[in-house]
Parts: sequence; C-alpha cells; structure tokens
Amino acid sequence: MPEKKQILGYIHSTESFGAVDGPGIRFVVFLQGCKMRCKYCHNPETWNLVTDYSRLYADDVSDDEREALEKKIEENTKLLKDKGVKIEARTPEDLLKQALRYKPYWKGQGGITVSGGEALLQMDFLIEFFKLAKAQGIHTTIDTAGNPFTREEPFFSKFNELMSLTDLFLLDIKQIHDDKHRELTGFSNQNILELAQYLSDHGKHMWIRHVLVPGITTDEDDLKKTKEFIDTLKTVDKVEVLPYHKLGIQEWERLGIPYKLEGIDPPTEEQQKLAKSILEN
Repeated sequence: MPEKKQILGYIHSTESFGAVDGPGIRFVVFLQGCKMRCKYCHNPETWNLVTDYSRLYADDVSDDEREALEKKIEENTKLLKDKGVKIEARTPEDLLKQALRYKPYWKGQGGITVSGGEALLQMDFLIEFFKLAKAQGIHTTIDTAGNPFTREEPFFSKFNELMSLTDLFLLDIKQIHDDKHRELTGFSNQNILELAQYLSDHGKHMWIRHVLVPGITTDEDDLKKTKEFIDTLKTVDKVEVLPYHKLGIQEWERLGIPYKLEGIDPPTEEQQKLAKSILEN
C-alpha cells in the first residue's frame, strides 16, 4: 500500500472577519472547486477543480494514479494562475494557525466557516481541519450547496465523520422544483433535499439560504413549496432570503464565460418583501 500522503486543502482565498457566514465574527475559508454552474454565481473563478479530490487521498490509490492526479494538480494550478486565479495548497495545521490569530475577535459566538466553491468536494481536508478546530473548542460551520451528497461510499462514511465535527450547516436551496433546478444549476436537487432531511434527522443545526432571482426563483407558488419543505425539517434555526446582485458579472467577463442572466436586474423591494414574508416567517 502506498505511503499515506500529507493531506492538503486547495484554497482559493480566506477572509479574516466574515460577518455573514454563520454566527458572530468568523474566519472564512473558500475552497477551490465546484461542479455546479449556477447562472447567478458571483465567484465563477472557484469552479475549476485542480484534481479529483475524492481519489487523491483514497486508501486504494496506486502510485501511478497518484502520480497522474498530482500531475493534474500541477497543470491545472498553472492554467488557473494564467487566468489570474491563484490557488494555494495548505495543510490543516497551517490554516488553523492562521485562523487562531483572529480568535480573540470571535468572542462567544464566532468561529470558522468553510465555504467554496463547494466545501464538500474536499472532505478529507475538511475532516482533518475540523478535528484540529474542535480540539481548540472552535465553533465550526460548513457553507454548502449540497451537490456532492450521496449515500454511496466512500463519500457517505466520510460525510458522517465530518458531520460529527460540524456545529452548523449553511445550506442553499436554490430551486424547489427539480427541472427548474437543473436549468438553473445544471444538476438535480434531489440529493440536496435528501441532505437537508438527513441533517434534520441527525439533529444538525441548519441555516437555509435562498437566492432571489427575478423570473427564476421569485414565483410565489415555488416559494410556498420551498417553505412547505423547510417546515418538514426539525433543526432549521434561520432562513435567509439573499437578493440576486450583479457584482460577479465582471469576473465572468474576465474569464471569458458568457453571462447567462444578462438583462436581469436585482429583485424589487416588493419581490423581496413577498419572499421574506413566505420563507422567513
């Protein structure tokens, strides 16, 4: 069996004083890589995976496969760098050391949030990082769209371990209807809704987030169905309606990706008021 490899996280960026990514002031880590292609994504530079994270630290990975995976990391990191996207490979220990510099500001409520990209694509790293954080008594949060969730192995066993180390999940419910969700993101929402139910069944605290995009996620019946689903969950502490904005368009243009929501404006005050009256009450 190949020698066990030092686990690394492929980090897009960090934020020292996050105020909207969980309770209190938080150190926020943005991981690189997401398979969804949300039409309103404001961080498309985080999409590209530098390698197949699920295989990188697998117990059955051969020397040849590991070599190929590492070569892909080198190639993709250079490709992203050429596009102006800088990726850092960090150890859990190094990243925690950076986070702990800001612990005095967290007081009783703050902590660490890991976002993305899609955080659940790098579970091997997340598990090791959160083990270290919990050993320091730090509140841990994962911000996820839920897209990687499956009950298949090896994901499911790793997820259960990660879940035991996570205090709060920030979960996006982008569209309640599967066909509309596929149109918006390129993927089904069935496993995402299953994840929400699984977290509820296992007593894990959640904040549910819904991005409000005119003509796409503002339909009143869709909002009511989203609310009906949320009401089946037992551990939702908070629901947030997040108005769509255009701040990410420049990044799409810089990367040469056609922007799919050209001409769509942020939601009106009336649309926001309606959505909040349905979802947040």
